[in-house]
Amino acid sequence: MKPGSGTRAVCAVLAALALTVTACSTKDDKKDDGGGANPSAPGSPGGKVKTGPGVTDTEIHIGELSDLSGPYAPLGKSVTNAEQLYFDQINAAGGICGRKVVMDVKDHGYDAQKARTAYTEISGKVVGISQMVGSAIVTQLQDDIERDGLLTLPQAWASTLLGKKVIQVTATTYDVEIINGFEYLARTAPLASGDKVGHIYTDDEFGANSALGVKYAAQAAGVSVVDQKIKPTDQDMTAAVTALKSAGVKAIIVSASPRQVGPVMVVTESAGFKVPVLSHSVGFHPQLLAVAAAPMEARLAITSPVPAISSTDLPAVAKLGSDYLAKFPGSSLDQGVMSGYAAAGIFGEDLKAACAAGDLTREGLVAAHRKQTGMDLGLGLKLDFSSNAKPPSYQTFILKVDKSKPGGLVTVEPAHEVPGAKSYTLPKTG
Repeated sequence: MKPGSGTRAVCAVLAALALTVTACSTKDDKKDDGGGANPSAPGSPGGKVKTGPGVTDTEIHIGELSDLSGPYAPLGKSVTNAEQLYFDQINAAGGICGRKVVMDVKDHGYDAQKARTAYTEISGKVVGISQMVGSAIVTQLQDDIERDGLLTLPQAWASTLLGKKVIQVTATTYDVEIINGFEYLARTAPLASGDKVGHIYTDDEFGANSALGVKYAAQAAGVSVVDQKIKPTDQDMTAAVTALKSAGVKAIIVSASPRQVGPVMVVTESAGFKVPVLSHSVGFHPQLLAVAAAPMEARLAITSPVPAISSTDLPAVAKLGSDYLAKFPGSSLDQGVMSGYAAAGIFGEDLKAACAAGDLTREGLVAAHRKQTGMDLGLGLKLDFSSNAKPPSYQTFILKVDKSKPGGLVTVEPAHEVPGAKSYTLPKTG
């Protein structure tokens, strides 16, 4: 590796990810104590619906705690825009229970203190939270969320978030997802018993949870793991890549943000260390294609809880892509759009079910959510939310990079689970 090449790679990737982030907030600071009359609601028993905090005669307020300025800003922006698209469409069709859905968006920048402040500001004024970016953020706030009874859908998939009454991981957890992905990596690399794989992962709930899946899958395959733990704020991957090259690993798994996955791809390429790389979908953003398209197309596979947004065989996905670009012209189509729209869809279906049951209180929303046992959002899999001890799905999509496709990704294997996914014992939760 030429002197300084790692630094230049990092600078190029960071420049590619220097997004102009804007929060699409429809915040309403009007105080809402949940009191007042219970107006007629289509579909509710007797035409009446019970209400509580976050629900007025005309509006339903939901919270959004996103990262719009930190390491996951590309994801946070896309998720927030996609949720805005969904609820704008719902409102244009008459709303839910005769009420307009209003999003209250706060940016925590992946900072724990900012997240706590933001939560304090909105928790008394919303019926639930349809977006909370970051396993570390959710973990810090989980006791408050449980105390307040707020149905919360994290943009985070750590299995340590299972076992909570009101916190709902929306798809396969990181550990199960990487077990499914490891099978693909071992089959296509290929890996043989006795080989070594490298794992670069962040020192947080996300990285630690993914590491559990990596170790389980590697042990089952007779493969050893060489760990390289990094900080969520680290940007230069030269040292980690050099260590893995020296160890002779045959492939690399990265459990980190795009600001780290990008440099891993560029540094391995410049070092002539062209091994296969596997990443979670939260580690990819299409802006990385400006600096790492060639190595990503050649060597990067991605595990994802949702299909690629280029999946035209799924009508709901194709419609989402066109609708999103019509509402946010010039925006990129990334997996955050898919994740955000899916989360909004889950929350929207829960609100509709709560309305039909005549109870739009926080308790009524949670009860309606737990009765969802086969939710189908048109994304190629069904979700079962009846148990808080298990993820709603054990299935994972495998994506590959293709810069010619919308979002820069294409689905190469549909939602599926490998035998080891169900035999794996989830970490103790609750």
